[in-house]
Amino acid sequence: MPSSESIKHTKWGVTIGLAAAAAVLVTLVVLAFLWPTITSSPKSLPVAISGPDAQVQQVKSQLEAGTDGAIELTVVDSRDAAVQGLKDRSYYGAIVLGQSPELLEASAAGPAPLQMMNQLAQNLQQQMTAQAASSSSSPSTAAAKLVVTDVVPLASTDARGTGLSAASFPMVLGGMMGGVLLSLLLVGVWRRLAGAALYSLLVGFSASAVLGPWFGILQGSYLLNVGVIALSAFATAVFIVGATALFGRAGVGVGAVVTMLIGNPLSSAAQPVQFMAEPWGAIGQWFVPGASSNLLRSASYFPEASTLFPWLVLAGWAALGILLSIIGHFRNQEVVEVPAFEDASGDTSEAASEAASEAASPVPA
Repeated sequence: MPSSESIKHTKWGVTIGLAAAAAVLVTLVVLAFLWPTITSSPKSLPVAISGPDAQVQQVKSQLEAGTDGAIELTVVDSRDAAVQGLKDRSYYGAIVLGQSPELLEASAAGPAPLQMMNQLAQNLQQQMTAQAASSSSSPSTAAAKLVVTDVVPLASTDARGTGLSAASFPMVLGGMMGGVLLSLLLVGVWRRLAGAALYSLLVGFSASAVLGPWFGILQGSYLLNVGVIALSAFATAVFIVGATALFGRAGVGVGAVVTMLIGNPLSSAAQPVQFMAEPWGAIGQWFVPGASSNLLRSASYFPEASTLFPWLVLAGWAALGILLSIIGHFRNQEVVEVPAFEDASGDTSEAASEAASEAASPVPA
């Protein structure tokens, strides 16, 4: 049994340094997750407005002065145009003025914009009531009642609309876990890429089954939801695989920082992109978590929305991961050069040539 004097302990300087580094890391994680929430505020929410010109200008002026930039009003030609704008996610709500005033909303767009639209409906009703009371000489004259219509309602199985937002983080974590495990447990870049593809496909089918038929959070086409989740998981996993192939085990940390500490907090999964401090909301949509959350909501509830950009973002990250994997694979290959053997006359023998050829063959990483 070795004596206590023969055991080499870690130096105190290293101990203090590691403890300080761990504390800084935790602080950065807390900052990364809380900063977007603390700095976000309701602003510039796209809302359409339609109706007689005089009414539109009056209400528009009142709302722009009273909401302090919380909403951004756009005049549209008709109610049909406003409805179409909600269905393709151009607007989060719409105000239709006239003899029968109406407020259009899309609860499937998320809890935060829905809360704002409900508050806007209350404010509009109060304004109409006050205006009717001041402009009418008869006390019995009642103000027009504002009708609220949910154009894109949530499914009854996710009535509060929190399911999609809650599913965002597990999807990010799942993609990271797959990338880390494949990078550390599999040897060979082609096996890692094949493993990432198979893993992502299985995750797509299983997660879509849980979020769709089982819990009823996802709507729309099951196979389309499978495609979104599978490509999201593959983009995250293969990026970590590629970073590991290029940088070694440090690539796992690179993948975690990009995905977890940058992409996830900026994803706007629980609030509109406009609510985040500029330009971080738009930047977040260039990362896998933001693109996947946006795409999954559109695939589930907004089939008429344009989805080209998030598809391209996910495909781009997947292509980047594959490219990094290939670069790392060929960079890490070793070539062993063996000098040619010559006989006394100076000619290289056939056996020596074969030996040199075999020795010069690259060794797979």
